[in-house]
Amino acid sequence: MQFVSYLDAVKMGEETLEKAGIVDAKLDAKYLFESMPGHDKNFLLLYGRRQMDADQLKEYEALLEKRASHIPLQHILGYTEFMGLRFNVNEHVLCPRQDTETLVELAQKCLKPGMRVLDMCTGSGCILISLLALGCKGVCEPGSFIGVASDVSEEALAVAKENAKQNHVDIQFLQGDLFASLTQLPAEERRFDLIVSNPPYIPTAGVWALMPEVRDHEPKIALDGDGDGLKFYRLICEQAPGYLKTGGKLIVEIGYDQAEAVCALFTEYGFLDVVCHKDLAGNDRVVEGHL
Repeated sequence: MQFVSYLDAVKMGEETLEKAGIVDAKLDAKYLFESMPGHDKNFLLLYGRRQMDADQLKEYEALLEKRASHIPLQHILGYTEFMGLRFNVNEHVLCPRQDTETLVELAQKCLKPGMRVLDMCTGSGCILISLLALGCKGVCEPGSFIGVASDVSEEALAVAKENAKQNHVDIQFLQGDLFASLTQLPAEERRFDLIVSNPPYIPTAGVWALMPEVRDHEPKIALDGDGDGLKFYRLICEQAPGYLKTGGKLIVEIGYDQAEAVCALFTEYGFLDVVCHKDLAGNDRVVEGHL
């Protein structure tokens, strides 16, 4: 066998991914290497010039082959990081994005002990789990409010339940289409102080233009917002007032070009002080309003 060091293998991995058109080829090659048994972030620094044995190289090449076929890195690893917490992910949920941390940080400022919070279209559960696990420093301790999460997908809820357990938070999960899921609750428990949601918002025609990692490997049910991408905002804005307490707040994530349309829907259905917030990249990302 030709001598191949660990550093050589990672360099070859980077080149393989670059040829396949992977945007973050260097980082992904490194992350895949570090995901192998016995490897960590310091392994290459300490042992990089040592020879990689044939079985290890074969295992690494299999991981690279998956990534080169545009399977998301997070799916290969089985997890991703969000708000400093670890979340399991697979093909049944969207991989949590940094953009969504903007929504979580805004929602944190609304938290108060004892309040009821609903996460609509929860997916992996990353929004509500982060809120419950982190709370709001000095205002609302972790786990000091009541969390309810709903999703139409049973498979997504299975992932969210795993994530809640892994992050040591208690959530009541409901399966159903938007607010119809709340019929499983007693009537007196169907009102909330805060509703958060990251609903599907890509226009149907735009789904096919997404990166192959998203288009081919993430659930279309969590991406497709119908013809103009606004279907779920219309439904949520119309129905949310019936499930919010007086003064209750609605906070949703939006696409970068949807601020005007979503703000108009908030106003149309009676929400006050409607504001759009930008994410760290400077794009319109979150709309909030209250009754």
